[in-house]
Amino acid sequence: MSEHTPDHPNTPDREDTHVFGGTQHQYYSPNPGFAPTPEGATSRSSNRGGTRIVIASLVVGGLAGLAGAAGFSAVDGIVGDGVNNASSSTESRVSTPISATQDTPAPDGSVEQVAASVLPSVVKINVRGADGSAGSGSGIILSSDGEILTNNHVASVAGNGGSMAVNFSDGTSAPATLVGTDPLTDLAVIKATGVSGLTPAKIGHSNQLDVGENVVAIGAPFGLESTVTSGIVSALNRPVSVGESQGTATTYPAIQTDAAINPGNSGGPLVNMRGEVVGINSSIRTATSSMQGQGGSIGLGFAIPIDEVLPIVDQLRNNETPTHAQLGVSVGDSVSNDGLVSGAKVARVVPGSPAADAGLRTGDVITRVDDQIVSDSQSLVATIRGHRPGDQVKLVVASAGGGTKTLTATLGSDGGTPSS
Repeated sequence: MSEHTPDHPNTPDREDTHVFGGTQHQYYSPNPGFAPTPEGATSRSSNRGGTRIVIASLVVGGLAGLAGAAGFSAVDGIVGDGVNNASSSTESRVSTPISATQDTPAPDGSVEQVAASVLPSVVKINVRGADGSAGSGSGIILSSDGEILTNNHVASVAGNGGSMAVNFSDGTSAPATLVGTDPLTDLAVIKATGVSGLTPAKIGHSNQLDVGENVVAIGAPFGLESTVTSGIVSALNRPVSVGESQGTATTYPAIQTDAAINPGNSGGPLVNMRGEVVGINSSIRTATSSMQGQGGSIGLGFAIPIDEVLPIVDQLRNNETPTHAQLGVSVGDSVSNDGLVSGAKVARVVPGSPAADAGLRTGDVITRVDDQIVSDSQSLVATIRGHRPGDQVKLVVASAGGGTKTLTATLGSDGGTPSS
């Protein structure tokens, strides 16, 4: 199967973006509007066919339904017994409640300091669909006059006659309108109206992250705005694909983290310990057994790397149609006789495409792009998505005729075919 751009039929000159053949991947997206449900309802049926039942599923981790959060239990705090100054045996002990301890500045690089600096740049987004569905997600302030970055699967709920409003960290709120969306990268830019003096987020570099590095996720999980969680970068360039059917998936080379990400976190920032945005929280792997349920965090959260989508964000902010890199092949998993997947096998090369110009042939197996291992067809799609039109890449290929070759391809563009 060849690449499909959401909302547009596949044509021979379009890039392949979805795997075909080979093994079944356990990556699925929820039913449309899975989290926001009409008030008083327990679920909303999908009009896109049956729901798959899986043991573990990757869901768009974004929208939290607006149902009340009942069942919280109070936890009694342990009151400190004071501070004993070891330098003086005559120093008296003072029983001091935790809330009355000295307010000392948080050290640089601490979660406390990062939270204090980033929280003013994060919003909760309340969305309401024309059909009465409602939910909430998160967003990242881009400009002082109200431009906000979020996920397409958050903003799209308010499309076709719906509405949006944002809650700021200072308790104020404002209505918002859609500026632009790109379903292919799951991004959207919205604009809060009638605001000024906002605090834009600091943008970092996802390509400077290392596995094991500390990170912080901020957002509104299950509607609980200004929630801060922390963890580490668990993996980089993790191929993640979420979508409702083949050909409509969003596939990207994700930052994997064990920082708790839950429904409602989508569109919020993943930041480094300098308080710089390195990713947009977008999806989670859950242990729920049904795609209709809203699973919570099990330590497998995924964020869209900021470096790889900033050009798309700029296009959306400028009211331009987003463009994406393409190689010009249809691929499937390369499966050996013992059933192991070992690369992306070329099923078709589009004539005149960058792949054709580079010398790729039907039956070739792509095993590496630059220094990135290509383990299967989904991995190839995610890797190409991480590039821009005009980028030059080196492909390591197991030739259909035997042997290994290294090819150089200059990636093309999808031509700005509308994807919103």
